[in-house]
Amino acid sequence: MSEQDAVSSSEDFVLTEEKMMGNPSRWRRLGVPVAAGQRNHEDGTPDYGLFGPSSVVWKVLLHPATVIYQTPAQFSMQLMYKPVVAGVRDADPLATQVRAGTLTAFDSFNRFQRNSGLHAPMWFGDTRTAETMWAHLHALHDHVKGGIIDVGQPELGEYHADGPRDVMWAALTEMMGMLWTYEHFAWHGDSPPQRLPDHERDQYVAESAAYLRLVGAPEEEIPQTIAEVDALFEKYQELFKKTDTMYIMPESGKDFAVLTQEQIKKNWHPTQQMAVDVLDEFFNKPTNLVIASYPTYLQIWGAGWDEAKRAEEAENLKAALPEIRARQESPDVERRAIDLFWGPDARELIASARALMKGVH
Repeated sequence: MSEQDAVSSSEDFVLTEEKMMGNPSRWRRLGVPVAAGQRNHEDGTPDYGLFGPSSVVWKVLLHPATVIYQTPAQFSMQLMYKPVVAGVRDADPLATQVRAGTLTAFDSFNRFQRNSGLHAPMWFGDTRTAETMWAHLHALHDHVKGGIIDVGQPELGEYHADGPRDVMWAALTEMMGMLWTYEHFAWHGDSPPQRLPDHERDQYVAESAAYLRLVGAPEEEIPQTIAEVDALFEKYQELFKKTDTMYIMPESGKDFAVLTQEQIKKNWHPTQQMAVDVLDEFFNKPTNLVIASYPTYLQIWGAGWDEAKRAEEAENLKAALPEIRARQESPDVERRAIDLFWGPDARELIASARALMKGVH
């Protein structure tokens, strides 16, 4: 959308650069997070939190490609999982704004913006920091529940953002989205992106189990290998299959996605273009490239891609690799990604974790 597409303009929707960038309170919850390794366990050993400097998880998450593309890597897959969409549609702050008719382009950006920084303390903080942040998110999501996931598929039943199944998939889609994006986006000097060795892929999944346990995933379903991840997706495939009715609001029959776009146009001010431009750069433009890094079954179920579309997007990803490389090798691009999506606390957590990794490798 451009400024010329706006159908109305109001000073009520002026967006300043200060509001766009935010301050630590936009991301910070329950105090300043403590970086992994800055406190010790009772036995005197460093508390590296859920993962630590020797982990494959940190190898993946701390690569500049993952830092820059984390938002589409996570959300593109999470928004394939229908209970997540249902929660956003029915009970997210975005849902409140849509129903009130006040949603703006900045509000959509802000929803993406807060997410990375809220997760960083769990991935790069010490144990107490990770547990504290999850306790906050647990309380935040407890009320996000409903009796209808998809009005077109009532047989899918209920959802609960804080229930064992849905917290498992919220966490697992984050972790797998970042792994698969890393494998297709992360350059290492002149070496192009490549899949991790099988044993490291399995180690990544096994290490991710600590995160799934933190959020309350059912122990019997926590995968330990890539093969078990694939089997879990197969088991829950009906919750990933794209339908035209997923965004229909049960109480009104109106389409949440359509209303969102209508309100962004209605509640427009030219300064909102700042938010649109950032979303285009960091989310909209790379989304299909990210999905092209996912397994074929997710491209079919979640994106609804046929064979021709899959081949087209695979070629688009191949053609985009030089630009992807240039972006991840640019300190300015990574700095902007961190400032816009991860926030100041996450900047410190990432820097601290990278320093720990250098001391190990």
